[in-house]
Amino acid sequence: MRTRTMYRSVAALAALSMVAAACGGDDDESGSTATTAAATAEEESAAEEPAAEATAEEEAAEEEAAEEEAAEETAAEETAAEEAAAAECETPDEVSLQLQWFTQAQFAGYYAADSEGFYADHCLDVTIVEGGVEIVPQTQLANGDVDFAISWVSKALASREAGADIVNIAQVFGRSGTLQVAFADSGIAAPADFAGKNIGNWGFGNEFELFAALGQAGLDPAADVTLIGQQFDMNALLDGSIDAAQAMTYNEYAQVLETINPDTGDLYQPEDFNVVNYTDEGVGMLQDAIWAAADRLADDAEYRDAAVRFVAASLHGWAFCRDNVEACTEIVLAAGPQLGASHQLWQMNEVNKLIWPSTGDAVGRMNQADWDQTVELSLNTPNQEGSTVLTAQPDDGAFTNEIVDEALALLDTAVDVVGAD
Repeated sequence: MRTRTMYRSVAALAALSMVAAACGGDDDESGSTATTAAATAEEESAAEEPAAEATAEEEAAEEEAAEEEAAEETAAEETAAEEAAAAECETPDEVSLQLQWFTQAQFAGYYAADSEGFYADHCLDVTIVEGGVEIVPQTQLANGDVDFAISWVSKALASREAGADIVNIAQVFGRSGTLQVAFADSGIAAPADFAGKNIGNWGFGNEFELFAALGQAGLDPAADVTLIGQQFDMNALLDGSIDAAQAMTYNEYAQVLETINPDTGDLYQPEDFNVVNYTDEGVGMLQDAIWAAADRLADDAEYRDAAVRFVAASLHGWAFCRDNVEACTEIVLAAGPQLGASHQLWQMNEVNKLIWPSTGDAVGRMNQADWDQTVELSLNTPNQEGSTVLTAQPDDGAFTNEIVDEALALLDTAVDVVGAD
């Protein structure tokens, strides 16, 4: 923008100066000239002050106009990008995800990615397949029944050693949530106290941390304890059939705290129980991760591209659930869980603790030390029959950060992928 500088007329002053010069002598002329110069300087200064103010105002206006123009250009660019993305996504890619269990907040990030449109934003149409007791997610993946699967690392590595060509492409849970829960008066406060007791576990590969804890305590799982197959609830603990029950921080532990203590008529309290946390015992193993078909990643460019977008949208979903706990709980409830609202809210909070803050450089990236611990325990922990989870070190293709790194690059910088707070 341009402005014109205005000057005040000094013609009258000049005329007055000429009259004074004609009437006076040398001294008068000198005084008159000085007076005239002073007056002129005063007039020029007075003229410059409003001109400077006007210039400053105009510069501010120019700056504001430039900012508005830049904002308009940015908005136009974003609109064009959105339109281009929409044009590129006339037909979303259909992919499927196999869960480990029924709908619950353990998988809230995936349901949120669907509900909040994050999958759609990445041109994906995702079918989320519920799990169950007899469903092995990594087997479903290896058989080609689904495109991606959620599985604990130790379980998936065992399947991989048996021939399943699968690869970990995003380690979502950075911490183990497995507990062993006993009544406070049981005398069980650590794995060494399992000796001579009835110890519950679910099997299906969920017992690996229990065996690792027994081995660390110097106990033989075949001789020093009585291992009892446990249902996926806490009834056997509550009725006294077992002395210590397997539980997840986000599920079964909440179930006992939602139960009425018959001795008091009130709900059980945390102080009514002793809890052995396997992470605290140093035998925690990596759990929920996103697994993909290794051969398809290598040979199918479209599948690989979809995998990157799927991981990006899923991690966005988990970040959303971190920052919107109640909203994510409602999303899970709308998807149809078997357990109620307060339980799902508990679960959402506890699951967030297993993810955030991320244990790697960012959510989904593998923490090498945690991987190494999981592998070492899988190689060296014998079960009741004396066999270990793994018989050989997994090769370098068992996990990759390449997919998750590309996925993180797709996320807007507004998405906090560390969760340090």
